[in-house]
Amino acid sequence: MAIIRSFRDLCVYQPARAEALKVFRVPRTFPAEERYSLPDRIRRSARAVKSMLAEAWAHRRYRASFISKVTDALGEATETQSWLDDALDCEYITAPQHREMDAAWPSIGAALNQLIDRADDFCRSAG
Repeated sequence: MAIIRSFRDLCVYQPARAEALKVFRVPRTFPAEERYSLPDRIRRSARAVKSMLAEAWAHRRYRASFISKVTDALGEATETQSWLDDALDCEYITAPQHREMDAAWPSIGAALNQLIDRADDFCRSAG
């Protein structure tokens, strides 16, 4: 395992960051009446994944807190998928756009689950 010195070194952080940026750009095409509703929810949940990872890293001295924050990140990743489904259902994005934006979230979720399963590897090295 590579040495992890920062939350940015966690294998899931950079993909979560890239997906948050991808999701950030798309709602610009949403209709005006949705400008401050669904797009904000999609952006917030997508950005929250990487933010929760940063928080989890800061809390790694306490195993339960670390797991709680990573679990919150997992919830935000899943919520992002749900909001993307809503955008597709409302025809604000096309099926190919949905597939592209949704594709990485299952692997991000799996990586978050691995962090939870391996919490002891991260928490005991806190210092």
